[in-house]
Amino acid sequence: MAGLPGAAGTRSSSPGAAATLPPPRLDEAFLCSPLGGVMGAQAVSSGAERERDSTYGWVLFVSIFLWIVTVLLFVMYLLQLPKKFYAVPWSLMLMIFNAVATVLYVAAFVTCSAAVRPTSWRQWDYNRRAAASFFAGLVMLTYGVGTFFSFRAWKGLGSNAASSQAVSHA
Repeated sequence: MAGLPGAAGTRSSSPGAAATLPPPRLDEAFLCSPLGGVMGAQAVSSGAERERDSTYGWVLFVSIFLWIVTVLLFVMYLLQLPKKFYAVPWSLMLMIFNAVATVLYVAAFVTCSAAVRPTSWRQWDYNRRAAASFFAGLVMLTYGVGTFFSFRAWKGLGSNAASSQAVSHA
């Protein structure tokens, strides 16, 4: 049957051979979606409120931990990896992550804001604490917006790339 068109390029594989997956590719539609834009903003802005004072251990933990997880999730969605692991409810997981991150950043924002002393005798200390509080509040808002968009994706509302992450099976 070598004379049939298309038969020359076919290979037979043994039943025990592993199927090769195509390499991941960038999902430009996700990057341009509201949820992708918010996740990109979270990844960029959540590293801004670093503080070296010992009272900011909680703020540092929240900001560094959530920054790492956000960057990992952002790269996973950008490379369309959730399509390959369709058994995981990615949109629900992303909504829960954003909601938990929002609550953690609320606690970090309140902790950081309570440490601002407007009557500080060192002006640089006041400026540093106020800036850390501002950026913690800003990142808290981005995670809140991310919760809204991931909720919409989970419910199937709107048409963004995150809602198309579910794979239909024949």
